[in-house]
Amino acid sequence: MIQPLLAKSPLMSRSMTAVIVAQFLSAFGDNALLFAALALIKQQLYPDWSQPILQMAFVATYIILAPFVGQFADSFAKGRVMMFANILKLAGAAVICAGLNPFLGYTLVGIGAAAYSPAKYGILGEITEGEQLVKANGLMEASTIAAILLGSVAGGSLADWSILAALSVCVLAYAAAVVANWFIPKLTAARPGQSWKPKAITGTFFRACRILWNDGETRFSLVGTSLFWGAGVTLRFLLVLWVPVALGITDNKTPTLLNAMVAIGIVVGAAAAAKLITLKTVKRCLPAGVAIGIAVVVFALQTNMLNSYLLLVIMGILGGFFVVPLNALLQHRGKESVGAGNAIAVQNLGENTAMLLMLGLYSLVVMAGVPVVGIGIGFGVIFALAITALWVWQVMQKRRSLSSS
Repeated sequence: MIQPLLAKSPLMSRSMTAVIVAQFLSAFGDNALLFAALALIKQQLYPDWSQPILQMAFVATYIILAPFVGQFADSFAKGRVMMFANILKLAGAAVICAGLNPFLGYTLVGIGAAAYSPAKYGILGEITEGEQLVKANGLMEASTIAAILLGSVAGGSLADWSILAALSVCVLAYAAAVVANWFIPKLTAARPGQSWKPKAITGTFFRACRILWNDGETRFSLVGTSLFWGAGVTLRFLLVLWVPVALGITDNKTPTLLNAMVAIGIVVGAAAAAKLITLKTVKRCLPAGVAIGIAVVVFALQTNMLNSYLLLVIMGILGGFFVVPLNALLQHRGKESVGAGNAIAVQNLGENTAMLLMLGLYSLVVMAGVPVVGIGIGFGVIFALAITALWVWQVMQKRRSLSSS
């Protein structure tokens, strides 16, 4: 078999290098495109509350396609699945670049992203094993966050100069990602020959949901990552409205620079998690999750640029330390029970449902006229309380398991 041979190779094998490069380029395109599209709808005079709708259309594709993309990732060589998904992203960016409806184009990018995610994370369990998996996730997150950093800044900065130039760069990034995907060796499909009848596919997916949600460890991972990414995407849109109010700056670039500070922090936090946390000590990440909410509250009250930058870096460090071990835990246990692709698809359903709910709530409070600083404070408090509840729940679960054994 090809996979065991690859799993015993050095961490930065040809397969891993190709995966990381492709992920960087694809994520760069995603983040540059978001801010270019936001600048476009701002130019076209859409109301403020419609900005999150752009992202909601994107994440809705994850939810709708969740029963299918895991099986898709496990039924074919994951490198080829990643390439197909990037071709869809390329098409969506081209639609926006051609002057067609930005919501339609970004939804097409979302379809590509939904297909891409189970393959990009699932392939890590096929080209690494054991404790290398945490390190591989650290590399994946570092690559993703570096792409968020550069892509966000490139999208916002170029959009201040020329929205068409910003959109064109996104098209080129996706095209380069397709080329990088071609260099991923063609691995054996994890679960070939599965039925493609809709009833069979949805049955398999919801069976995987039951298995993962009934397992205490994977349930912990699913809840934690869903809360994190739901909060993360909401914070991104909150910054767009917070910057003019708190700092008095109205350009497209400043919110992207602030997002970049979070990205820098996550790279550091992901590296720290890879060194300090193993699959056996995953729960060490929980204090960082609580601290994220506290940092958001402090940040919302800032009016000084330097303090804002520093707090966002700290938030990023805490975020990387929190989410990387949870991803590794889900991939490890999911691979053994339902297949890596199905596990990531279930995770995507949870994360994107959380994103959709949080973005919907955010749109409603903006539409209701709640001050943006108040939104930030409430957001931070709710997140800190949610992670605290998750922590208490895990402690109680452990006590129950010890008392029953």
